[in-house]
Amino acid sequence: MSSHNNQKKIAVINDLSGFGRCSLAVALPIISYLRVQCCPVPTSIFSNHTGFDHYFFDDYTNKMEEYISHWKRLELTFQGICSGFLGSVEQIEIVEHFFKEFKTEQTIAIVDPIMGDYGKPYGTYTDEMCREMKKLVQYADILTPNLTEACLLTDRDYESFGDSNRELLDLAKELVEMGPSKVVITGVPQKSFLTNIIYEKGKEPKFIKRKKIGVNRSGTGDVFSAILSADAVNGVDFSKSVEKAADFIVRCIHRSMELDLPVTDGVCFEEVLYRLRYD
Repeated sequence: MSSHNNQKKIAVINDLSGFGRCSLAVALPIISYLRVQCCPVPTSIFSNHTGFDHYFFDDYTNKMEEYISHWKRLELTFQGICSGFLGSVEQIEIVEHFFKEFKTEQTIAIVDPIMGDYGKPYGTYTDEMCREMKKLVQYADILTPNLTEACLLTDRDYESFGDSNRELLDLAKELVEMGPSKVVITGVPQKSFLTNIIYEKGKEPKFIKRKKIGVNRSGTGDVFSAILSADAVNGVDFSKSVEKAADFIVRCIHRSMELDLPVTDGVCFEEVLYRLRYD
């Protein structure tokens, strides 16, 4: 029988940057390559991301609810919902409503709580937004914070937080207790390595380490969450998915360095997308 819902779909709620390889511009091709239909919900439109000296910006908050209402009228269903950068309390509330409307027992919710980095929240993030993001976490099946975001969500002091495995495991466990069944704390610096800490209910925790190369580039977190989202919908083991994402990002960074791309341009995943295996 003909239906809009005969193919696997993931709703991705994030901003759209025309240049700079981040957010929806990353999620669309990667999720599609992994054989899942990517359905964007734009939160804002940028000519290029905010890491550049200048950019065009159009806030989409007052259009989001009407946009989403048409999906409801079409009776769309989703195997996955992935939320990314949210720019206001109003947007967090809209995403919470989206989870209530579209999340079923067959839907995997992925929350990438893009709140800050290097120990500090982003300039747009207020105390109220941090509180509201904690509420959103309870809807997540999979949570993918970096260390800064993990500390913000648990009210821990980043500056006094160590990087011992014991402390990291305690932090991940606390995040799981907030609602998600699977947590990966991404890109934790440990000497010359970047470590991803995996914590799943009912399983032994894992540490996925990769040698640090190059410098931090925009969009790597978006690449990571796109791979995890598609893999989750495709039934790939969570730990294997994290390893796949970590290895793919290393390849992306290597190729970006070979092409001598500016850091602001993100990672040229297009050059190595064929290396992203199906599972």
